[in-house]
Amino acid sequence: MAAYLTYWLENVAVHRLRETTHTRYTACVRLYLIPGLGRKKLAKLTAKDVRTWLDPLRTTCQCCARGTDTNRDQPQCCAIGTCCRKRLSPLTLAYVHSVLKSALEHAVREEEIPRNVARNVRMGTPRPRRFEPLTAEEARAFLAATHGHRLSALFELALRTGLRKGELLGLRWEDLDLAGGTASIRRTLQRTNSRGLTALPTKTQSSERRIALPTECRRSLEQHRDRQHQEREAAGASWKASGYVFTRTDGNPIEGATLTRHFNALLRRAALRRIRFHDLRHSAATLLLEQGVELVVIKELLGHAHIGVTATVYAHVRLRLQRDAIDLLGHALRNRNEPATRPDDGNEPPVCAAPVR
Repeated sequence: MAAYLTYWLENVAVHRLRETTHTRYTACVRLYLIPGLGRKKLAKLTAKDVRTWLDPLRTTCQCCARGTDTNRDQPQCCAIGTCCRKRLSPLTLAYVHSVLKSALEHAVREEEIPRNVARNVRMGTPRPRRFEPLTAEEARAFLAATHGHRLSALFELALRTGLRKGELLGLRWEDLDLAGGTASIRRTLQRTNSRGLTALPTKTQSSERRIALPTECRRSLEQHRDRQHQEREAAGASWKASGYVFTRTDGNPIEGATLTRHFNALLRRAALRRIRFHDLRHSAATLLLEQGVELVVIKELLGHAHIGVTATVYAHVRLRLQRDAIDLLGHALRNRNEPATRPDDGNEPPVCAAPVR
């Protein structure tokens, strides 16, 4: 298995995966698959072997398993007899299992083995990662904190359209039609091991899309363009003509880690709780749902491959939306002879005309 996994990574997966995905696959094979299954014969691997390897992985402390604590200058866990019980999350376990299935699937295609035994091992469906998007009040406070910031147009675009961090940093001026109010998402800017900070294709084919720009974003982008012209004149010959919309003061593209530091500073300025930059994307989708926007529209805006992805990620709607839905059902089931629970001020539509989504 160790020899086959190494062959698969170096000769097969490297040509079929994005570089960032290949890096994660390599780490998964090095940390989990080879230590656990590397001595097994590929042709003799059984579903029982996979299950008996995965089950202890759920409950094993990773500091103990890897011996990382013994390499620390000041041991904090296993080396002093106090286990921190740092276990793998269900999502990580599912990812490890999926990497093994992908590797064995190729072995089936090349007729190395008759069937993919990893498919016979049931992992269960892990719960989606919980996130706490900004409320409408918090979103307004965040936008207020961005006023005057050099990258205020970027943060406003992230919150109002839900673009990913790499998609925002990969935007070029040629992708924007400010007069027509549209933006074409064609690439993502990411740091790779081989080429450093580089432009890559979008995450999926559906991620390459054209979106409508809000009026507020069009104004802020026009102001940002004027500011960038001033910075280019001030930089003179040292200006790097990269063509990106959001750059450093010398024209070079912005690192994702640098953007995260600016984002965390704005959260502190607005006195908001700590969230990830990606939660701005979740906030945009959740706020759109709260305004009654159809799920298919949000799917197209976010660039999800299937509407099922959108429905799964944003299944846990806010309590207020649930209460509104239950109240609609209560109105429909109420006896017509019973008095209303609250006085009718004449501003609400009749019950038969209540919209159902």
